[in-house]
Amino acid sequence: MCVVEQMRILVGFLVSCCLLLWGTLSSCNKNVLLSKTNLTFSTDTLVFDTVFTTVGSTTQSFKIYNPDQRSLQIEEIELMGGANSVYRINVDGSAGDLHKDLLLEAKDSLFIFVEVTLQVNNSTNPLIIEDSIRFRTNGKDQYVKLAAWGQDAYFHYSNFQSQIFDFNEGVWPNDKPHVIYGAAIVDSAKTLTIPAGTKVHLHKNSLLYVYKGSLQIEGQLSNEVVFQGDRLEQDYQDVSGQYYGIYLHQALPSSIDYAILKNGTSGVHLYSEDPNNTSYTLDIQNTQIYNQARYGIFIFAGAKVKAENCLITQNGTHALLVLQGGDFNFNHCDLLGYGASTNPAVGISNYYNDYAQDQTLVSNIEEGVFKNCVIYGNLDTEIAMDTIQMAGVVLNFDFDYCVLKSENTYTDSFYGANVYWNLAPLFTNPSERDFTFGSNSSLSNKGINSMVFTDINGQARNNPPDIGALELP
Repeated sequence: MCVVEQMRILVGFLVSCCLLLWGTLSSCNKNVLLSKTNLTFSTDTLVFDTVFTTVGSTTQSFKIYNPDQRSLQIEEIELMGGANSVYRINVDGSAGDLHKDLLLEAKDSLFIFVEVTLQVNNSTNPLIIEDSIRFRTNGKDQYVKLAAWGQDAYFHYSNFQSQIFDFNEGVWPNDKPHVIYGAAIVDSAKTLTIPAGTKVHLHKNSLLYVYKGSLQIEGQLSNEVVFQGDRLEQDYQDVSGQYYGIYLHQALPSSIDYAILKNGTSGVHLYSEDPNNTSYTLDIQNTQIYNQARYGIFIFAGAKVKAENCLITQNGTHALLVLQGGDFNFNHCDLLGYGASTNPAVGISNYYNDYAQDQTLVSNIEEGVFKNCVIYGNLDTEIAMDTIQMAGVVLNFDFDYCVLKSENTYTDSFYGANVYWNLAPLFTNPSERDFTFGSNSSLSNKGINSMVFTDINGQARNNPPDIGALELP
């Protein structure tokens, strides 16, 4: 066979192989044809509400979907603001402003994670910062909008380990929110005044700490001072334990009027009494305390509290806890359960077991007054008293014109003749914190006149008044 003939055979063979290979590839291509459809999204706009400047937001996410039976090639995913954007994106675990050539399998989905950190704008007014994420598939662009409500704030930062302390006195301005990281401290002999309308936001594990100083919270009807966490996204609206709370340690006479304390660990924690203080440690009026992880008000080791027109409810452990004694005078207050707690709304003890020192500390309760108060909730018993009575220990209790819920009822000298045991207050909707009631309630016209002439909402008291913080018009 000549060389020419051999070459002809070889070329024919190669052509045949090429044709066979082409047929195979074509067949494979038919099996992996990419989708010509577009992406679908779990949302068209991702909103952050409200983010404080310099404070990073929580991470939010949305999903992108390939609705087709075939794989979908995503050519680009791009944060339009690029490196200068206040937003940050993460595509299925990969951070960056631009992501290319992603294959999304048939009927599959992908998470897009987004965070935002806003810069100081020196404005007292909220502002909205927008951006968008572009998705290019099959030469077509689709967008998901990003929107964040931003707010400048006054920041208070303390780090006890680093010996960095934020000391406060005088008057906090109320033109912008106040955000506390670690602690805002009122030191010995100093006075901090928080005027009406001030919004105070506390970061995780943060507190307002008053040590031998004085705190004056001066809210007004319909212009309350509000304490809450610094996460304002919808998911955090009813999350307890976001911060520690207000701590008064051997404080000088302090007051709270028209305040809302919510979503912390303890609304107000009072520890010990200044030996030179002859009046109440805290005078608290017209205040709501709710959704605390532990206590509404915690009185420990001798502090003294006077409370009027206060509504304390849905807290993790107690509305009111008194431990190792102290004095208290509650008038026209709602001390309620109705939360997830398995403990009574009110717990009172004049002693404390110090296991570390192997001793029991017993103190006096010289003034333990509940007048025109309702202590009620979902449990069979919503008031628990555990006291040690011994020589030299003073216990003076006075329950009068109160509605109390308890499996056991008492007739001793601690309880007046006008205690209404286990009569349902018939609140409108306790689970939604609606504690209004009708004329058929056990609270209606069952109180006694005192110096509290209006209720927590400014409604004039009737004669005789209703029991509790609210008055039936």
